[in-house]
Amino acid sequence: MTATDWTTDVEGTGRYAEVNGINLYYETHGAGQPLILLHGGLGSGEMFGPVLPALAARHQVIAVDLQGHGRTADVDRPLDLRTMADDIAALIDHLGLDRPHLVGYSLGGGVALRAAVAHPEKLGRLVAASAHVRSDAVYPEMRAQQGQVSGAAAEFMTDTPMYQLYQRVAPRPEDFPRLLDKIGALMAEDFDLTEEVGDLRVPTLIVAADADMAPPSHYVEVFRLLDGGLRDGGWTNEGRPKGGHALAILPGLTHYNIFTSPLFAAVTLAFLDEPAG
Repeated sequence: MTATDWTTDVEGTGRYAEVNGINLYYETHGAGQPLILLHGGLGSGEMFGPVLPALAARHQVIAVDLQGHGRTADVDRPLDLRTMADDIAALIDHLGLDRPHLVGYSLGGGVALRAAVAHPEKLGRLVAASAHVRSDAVYPEMRAQQGQVSGAAAEFMTDTPMYQLYQRVAPRPEDFPRLLDKIGALMAEDFDLTEEVGDLRVPTLIVAADADMAPPSHYVEVFRLLDGGLRDGGWTNEGRPKGGHALAILPGLTHYNIFTSPLFAAVTLAFLDEPAG
């Protein structure tokens, strides 16, 4: 990746919302049925710049900067996916949105899944991209790397797009080591959402790259939890998952470029705009 990979010329309307004890930044693009977009760790809504025009051509895209990321200043609480999911639920209420769709990548995908578990009545459809549901699903060498993430690594990251984005937009650029400490602590936590995901009541699209942070088999496993991949779909879709769930493994991509791929935008829009039933 180059230093310009996490920048964008796409302009939206940026505002702050005081919700759930945090001053949450969000940017609005386009018009239509609302779609809340959640970025990956150490990024911001700007990460989606290459696909924003396609998404905003058919939806009102609300790109949020999560706690401590982008233009949202950190607060005195750990980075916890459940708390950040509550932030999104509070934002939905604050904006008066009627069951918006929720699309999240990586960290944002984890937040999106937990929002669907805790607040299903607030959501339309869910797209969770590159978001594993068990901590042990990640390749062992990646877990080892994650275990080394801390504020001490900040000085070695000055040439990375995540560092340069943070320095450009964060309210307190000096907080970057603190963000690394919190991200490292979050990634070190063991979790297993198998039971909760199996009970999801929000129609969900599981998306992954064919060379993601976890193997494709893990995302197939998640699809099976959602009643998918258990039988033939049938001539009239009668055998498809009962909850309206779907799976997309995108070819030729990785965890680090899936969020800018036209394929990601295409499968997201195809799923979100599919007629109910």
